[in-house]
Amino acid sequence: MSDDSPGRPVPRGRLSRLGQFGRLAGGVAGGMLAEGARRLAGGERPRMRDMMLTPGNVARVADRLSHLRGAAMKLGQMISMDAGDMLPTELAEIIGQLRERAYHMPPTQLQRVLADEWGKDWRTRFARFEATPLAAASIGQVHRAVTRDGRDLAIKVQYPGVRDSIDADVDNVATLLRVSGLLGSALDIAPLLAEAKRQLAEEADYVREAEQMARFGALLADAPHYVVPVPDRELTTGRVLAMSFVEGQPIETLADAPQETRDVAMRSLIALVLRELFEFGVMQTDPNFANYRWQPATGRLVLLDFGATRAVGTATANGYRRLLRAGLDGDRDAVRVAALAAGFLGEAIVTGHRARIDRIVDVIVGEFNRPGDFDFGDRGFVAALRDQGMEVAADRDTWHLPPAEILFVQRKISGTALLAARLKARVDVRAMVEEQITSHRGAGEQTRGEHIGRVLPRDPVA
Repeated sequence: MSDDSPGRPVPRGRLSRLGQFGRLAGGVAGGMLAEGARRLAGGERPRMRDMMLTPGNVARVADRLSHLRGAAMKLGQMISMDAGDMLPTELAEIIGQLRERAYHMPPTQLQRVLADEWGKDWRTRFARFEATPLAAASIGQVHRAVTRDGRDLAIKVQYPGVRDSIDADVDNVATLLRVSGLLGSALDIAPLLAEAKRQLAEEADYVREAEQMARFGALLADAPHYVVPVPDRELTTGRVLAMSFVEGQPIETLADAPQETRDVAMRSLIALVLRELFEFGVMQTDPNFANYRWQPATGRLVLLDFGATRAVGTATANGYRRLLRAGLDGDRDAVRVAALAAGFLGEAIVTGHRARIDRIVDVIVGEFNRPGDFDFGDRGFVAALRDQGMEVAADRDTWHLPPAEILFVQRKISGTALLAARLKARVDVRAMVEEQITSHRGAGEQTRGEHIGRVLPRDPVA
């Protein structure tokens, strides 16, 4: 975030946040009426989706969610990583604006939050505290500071009212999606909403995030290609997370780096995702690009933000293992069976769209089993997947919601692939998957769950 980024107070109380949603709904409704009238005057029969997703309404949604921050903005960002290139253009535009637009708290609001957490004399603890944040995101903003005893820290300060507004924000965003017609009326999203609320509440607990940061630091202590900040216990509270400051450049800047550098960075990240899923039994499920930085001098990947860390159950890991094994074998029928068993697909979709599902599987398996490096920059196959996927998605009676745990894991996988595409990386993913699921077949579960502390990390790119 640049130094001249705007500062806007975060709406704190329930009524003020509800008012923001009311203004958003009113503005969107007005835009829909205007667009509907325009289309009728032109002799068209307007559709709800066309009236909802006008450029004006897209801008309204992005601006209001950016202003609200908290769970409202976070939920919007979460949607983007689930579908990647499969998002409709209009939704992709909203999400793009949400990623780029970052309002921070004005100084008076920041002062109140820190005084509440550290006491009115909090400034006496620091030799320097930079008032302009390094970054501003959905739940908090990050400042750099140096303590009196010389500790160089990054300090994440949570926006006021975030915790208290989670349930209402999630429900309000879900209502907006329902009204827009983007969700089928028959699709039961209640379990997913409940899980989203739970996860967002965990992300808003900075003491918990500090614990997860330390956990990953231990898991990767012997893996030289990663850097994990060290939490500062003295200054961390439920709404302030203090950690060692780690130098690094935004991961997206590697788009202009040599091919080998891009490949090494993504190989490290893909290796980490595989280890989270099949070895650690715990995964940081937020693939937001801002959560990764790169150190050109050391060739190491800096891992930031562990709020979305969650356990990965044995059943989920085994479901992915069976699915990937079938893909490696090029067995279309086994892939379909594994996808059904794990909950990726529902019976109604397979029964009603068997031929299209098989064509989708054939494309994915064919790309996956190409020899050598997979070129993430070659997006030619995406159009075929989108065409088949949109035809299946048009039949809302067959829509299916996978288990919440799989959705969060898949979000990490999809977001990682999206970053690899952005960097146009080339990685032998097939060989990495083959090695991981073969070497940890059967015995792999012994290092998971309650035995996680005994996992010995390996060099991920050796």
